[in-house]
Amino acid sequence: MNTVFVLQHSHFLPSGEESVKFIGIYRTAEAAIAAAKRLADQPGFARHPTIIDSDKTDDEEGFYIDEYELDKDHWTEGFVTLIGDEEYRG
Repeated sequence: MNTVFVLQHSHFLPSGEESVKFIGIYRTAEAAIAAAKRLADQPGFARHPTIIDSDKTDDEEGFYIDEYELDKDHWTEGFVTLIGDEEYRG
C-alpha cells in the first residue's frame, strides 16, 4: 500500500473558531514527526508544540499527523455549510 503522512497544526482563536495550518506531506511518519519537532519552537507553534495522539489525550491544539492512502477518495460525501440556523448549499 502506498501512503503519505500529512502534517497540520491546529489551535483555537479567542472567538472559538479553529485555525488549521497545512504544513506538509511526507513519505514516512518519522519525517512528519521530525518536521513537527523542527517547527515546535517557532512563533505560534510554540504555544501548542505537542504532537496530538487523539487516542491518548483530549487536547485538540497542536500538531496532527494523518496517514493517507494514495489514489483513494478520502471524502466521499457532499457537505452542508451552516450559517447561523440556515443551511447554505454553495
